[in-house]
Amino acid sequence: MGSRGRRKRTRNINMNPQYRCFKPCSEHFGEIDCVELEADEMEALRLMDYLGLYQEESSQSMNISRATFGRIVQSVRKKISDALVNGKSIVIREVKDEDSNTDK
Repeated sequence: MGSRGRRKRTRNINMNPQYRCFKPCSEHFGEIDCVELEADEMEALRLMDYLGLYQEESSQSMNISRATFGRIVQSVRKKISDALVNGKSIVIREVKDEDSNTDK
């Protein structure tokens, strides 16, 4: 039986962050829960919240639909809110060459 659904498009991710882990002060890393951000979630957050681009511009930059971009932004904001409200660490997953067109 073949694969289901549409083939996932290659997403343009134009950053590979230098810092990958953030945690609450005075907490030991192994003793607290962790929230993982995917590379595309971090890129969406950078484009929309850091650079202040609109969803249409951001989705075009990432080579995805505006609706998909909106879902990614909603997901990453929920994860970050969870980490901040509940004192969890944030870990950003490394960009894989086969997953995106990253300029490293």
